Amino acid sequence: MNKKKLPYTTAELMICRAAKELRDREIAFIGTGLPMIAAMLAKRTHAPNLVIIFEAGTIDSKLLHFPGSVGDPRCVYGSTTCSGLFDVFGAILQRGRVDVGFLGGAQCDMYGNLNSTAIGNYWKPKVRLPGSGGAGDIAALAKRTVIIMKHEKRRFPLKVDYLTSVGWLDGPEGRSKVGLTRGGPVTVVTDLCVMKFNEETKRMYVAEIHPDVSREQIQAETGFPLDFSRAKVTPEPTEEEIRLIREKIDPERVILHRLSKLK
Repeated sequence: MNKKKLPYTTAELMICRAAKELRDREIAFIGTGLPMIAAMLAKRTHAPNLVIIFEAGTIDSKLLHFPGSVGDPRCVYGSTTCSGLFDVFGAILQRGRVDVGFLGGAQCDMYGNLNSTAIGNYWKPKVRLPGSGGAGDIAALAKRTVIIMKHEKRRFPLKVDYLTSVGWLDGPEGRSKVGLTRGGPVTVVTDLCVMKFNEETKRMYVAEIHPDVSREQIQAETGFPLDFSRAKVTPEPTEEEIRLIREKIDPERVILHRLSKLK
């Protein structure tokens, strides 16, 4: 049976869905790549007063042109402040002023704990990864976090090989037991579905299933049992959202080309 050809790519669906996690007048800590497009889309649609912060030190960038990284000079355009790591992490994040942070990693377990350090044994890893960067701080100190990842069984194990960035640790009291008084992951956006966390157990469950994706496919690519009892169909992008992404935000296909395998 041939699959229905959709008028957008999976990457564009992920971008539009991730953008909806951002609210007007919030302060958002945004990373390189897909989160940038999501933030730029949010500012051009439902959240025009969103304050975007980049790790390199730019605060409240207007992002006229898509930047290649968080340190790209184009991040400076229209910003209220251009400083450095100390200011964005010390004066803003550590003071509890960041509403939402976007994160990713090589592994994510059922409690939203992330690994971006090593696959396998830390001392003799199969793969040595880049490490935390600022992700560990954002995961611990932002008021909430949104995770964006490709959905593969190796990326969603029962338990991460190394704890780089804290999620809910081992359950509802996990963060408070280690002294974290706020925050925690609320949403995981993948190329197959959108997952959220049970209010009581803090375990991940499927909230939305992307069009043309089955429950069996999602479960087969996940290393722990998933609850589908609340699953709905992910809303499809609008024509205007796709137009903005392709014509205004990333017309050179800098990121869209990189994500072209997500179809």
